Amino acid sequence: MEDSQIVALYLERNEQAVQETAAKYSGYCMSIARSILRSEEDAAEIVNEAYLAVWQSIPPNQPETLTAYIGRITRTLSLKRLRTAYAAKRGNGETTAALDELAECVGSGQNVEQEVEAKELALRINCFLQGIPETERSIFVCRYWYFNSISEIAKQFGFSQSKVKSILFRTRKKLCDMLREEELI
Repeated sequence: MEDSQIVALYLERNEQAVQETAAKYSGYCMSIARSILRSEEDAAEIVNEAYLAVWQSIPPNQPETLTAYIGRITRTLSLKRLRTAYAAKRGNGETTAALDELAECVGSGQNVEQEVEAKELALRINCFLQGIPETERSIFVCRYWYFNSISEIAKQFGFSQSKVKSILFRTRKKLCDMLREEELI
């Protein structure tokens, strides 16, 4: 079923929407949650919470891209679970390590002013990612959006772990340089 048809079911408050979402996106959502939480049980719980969150948020929201919408919800719920319940104990430290790697460039927003700045920062990071080669962008997204481990990324792209680390280092440096140049950090 097409995303627009699934969204239409949500707008009609038809419970089949959740079934169609699960049929189409369960693997995608499990992959996101599993990469962050490193626990099959926790990932399954988060995916179910994501379906509920989508049900509760459509309407009033009407996403154009259901894939991105449910992916963002799954990721947000997974990170929230990680922060509140498991912190550095889960994921063999991969999520914490990935966030630490980016901390030197982007930091973290804790107040309203910083949240507004974070939106501008997110916009600039998206522009930055659009301007780099596809392989670099894909590796960056795998590491910092999906929180894949270095070894998982190396296997996926057929690179050595040291090459993946090098690509990530150079990409982070380019990002930091761009953000400094634009006085965002």
